[in-house]
Amino acid sequence: MPIQTLEPQRLYRQIAEQLRVLIGKGEFAVGARIPAERDLAKQLGVSRPSVREALIALEVEGWVEIRTGSGVYVLDRSHRTAPPVTPATSATSANGAGAEWGPLEIIRARRLVEGETAATAAQHGKRKDVDAMRRAIRMMREHAARNEVPHEGDRAFHLAVVNACDNVVLTETVQGFWESRQGPIFARMIDYFETMDSWQAAIGEHEAILDAIAARDPAAARDAMHQHMDKFHQRFSASWRRTKAA
Repeated sequence: MPIQTLEPQRLYRQIAEQLRVLIGKGEFAVGARIPAERDLAKQLGVSRPSVREALIALEVEGWVEIRTGSGVYVLDRSHRTAPPVTPATSATSANGAGAEWGPLEIIRARRLVEGETAATAAQHGKRKDVDAMRRAIRMMREHAARNEVPHEGDRAFHLAVVNACDNVVLTETVQGFWESRQGPIFARMIDYFETMDSWQAAIGEHEAILDAIAARDPAAARDAMHQHMDKFHQRFSASWRRTKAA
């Protein structure tokens, strides 16, 4: 069965489904290594990060094992009695649909929405809002200093920014983005690609956003948020790093 070029709609799910069908038909045998990410991207006509999302989705579903530095290998599913949990049949997530949002899609959506919430916060935010952002960054720094992942402070910062807009629809939208991070695919990508070094860089990016909002400079705030999201996207698109020691 030849690999087919894909349309961009819901890309990682399309890629995962095509690879799942190939595995089911025996094109990739149990124990076999799936073609390299770069080769799959070329054959499918998509980006390498999109292939990566699909491979992680298949790993979460138990179709493959990702061995960092070696490759992606097909797992034996003969002992499984329950039907596979796929992105199309998984439990309803924060988006209210029966499929998990792709992590890279979420980041791109956040860039659009949160760029504007940062600009609005710079225009209309109050001192209490800026103080909340400062507390959130302080929390991030304290957790990072203890070698703890500063997710709590990160979430508090972005919610403080959107709360400064005084718009419940925007607040609930940003909360939805954060709830989507609890999905298994996003969580697995975080496990692979977020490090304490990357978090230190992210804290600096948050401080740049805060500085622009505190200075009441909407253009600078928007630009700082865009830069943060672009770098976030780049971190998830980087080369596979070595898996943490057990």
